[in-house]
Amino acid sequence: MTQAAQNPSVLQQRVIIPNNHGEQLVGILHETGSVEIVILCHGFRSTKDNNIMVNLAVALENAGLSSFRFDFSGNGESEGSFQYGHYKREADHIHAVAQYFCGANRVVSATVGHSKGGDVVLLYASKYHDIGIVVNLFGRYNLKAGIAERIGKDFMERIKQDGFIDVKKISSDYRVTEESLMDRLNKHQYARSMSSDRQTMRGPYSTWIC
Repeated sequence: MTQAAQNPSVLQQRVIIPNNHGEQLVGILHETGSVEIVILCHGFRSTKDNNIMVNLAVALENAGLSSFRFDFSGNGESEGSFQYGHYKREADHIHAVAQYFCGANRVVSATVGHSKGGDVVLLYASKYHDIGIVVNLFGRYNLKAGIAERIGKDFMERIKQDGFIDVKKISSDYRVTEESLMDRLNKHQYARSMSSDRQTMRGPYSTWIC
């Protein structure tokens, strides 16, 4: 995907926000001067600088809206160690970001998540009920799918035996712990979305794109 041309009149500012685990979350604020702001959330093993995140920020710039794209902990520039699952923890990261901007007298009008980030924003909405527009871009409907392709078909046997699986990839290596694997397996996306606030998740302002 090609990167959209950025508006030279829009100020981009690096912002560091602490989460409730004592880690520093690093993000880029695209400041258009609007009171409203949109939070952008990247996918699995990705960062705020992914072309999708940047292009979304530029599209919002063109609509006159400010946005904030940030790295979840253990990704990109943010502090912390990478975790395979930890959807709830990443939902709490969004909450920390939303609170930061609310404290700065901004209105967080929407949150947009791509891939894993799409699942995280839905989980966020089911827990906090404070952002009216939730956009899920290509988040997995069934979180049990795709695991074997990443860590092997015998992943349950290996995780029970060793307590972890080390995944070796050309681009990066990471460890899957039993805790993080079970966190993903226990997140049933359909049940989560259906149990969420009816107006927030199923009303006229919600969006599911996949």
